[in-house]
Amino acid sequence: QVQLVESGGGLVQAGGSLRLSCVASGSILGITVMGWYRQAPGKQRELVAVIISGGSTNYADSVKGRFTISRDNAKNTVYLQMNSLKPEDTAAYYCQVRKSVLGSSFNYWGQGTQVTVSS
Repeated sequence: QVQLVESGGGLVQAGGSLRLSCVASGSILGITVMGWYRQAPGKQRELVAVIISGGSTNYADSVKGRFTISRDNAKNTVYLQMNSLKPEDTAAYYCQVRKSVLGSSFNYWGQGTQVTVSS
C-alpha cells in the first residue's frame, strides 16, 4: 500500500500562486508516475499534470504555461506550482501515483486538498 498526504491548498485571489505538495509513504518501490488531478463541483475529475520517473511531464491545456509539476525522488514528494491562478482553477486537487509491480499497475489517491481562487 501507498499512502499519500497532500498539503498546500487554500484560498487565493485571482492572479496569485499556490504550491501543492504530496508526500508518498509506505510501499513506494515501483512508483513510476506521479500526478495531480482536480475535480470541481458537478464536474468529472480531470488530469492537471503528471510526471514520470524519467522526468517527462504532461499538462492539461488549460494549465500549460501557468502550472509546473516537479518531483523530489529523495523525498518521495511531488509538487505542483500554480501561478496566475484563475477562478476556474477552483477545485479539489488530488495527488495520484501509479505503481508497477510484476507487470501490473496500481493507482493510489490522496485525500484531496481544496484550492479556491476568488475573483
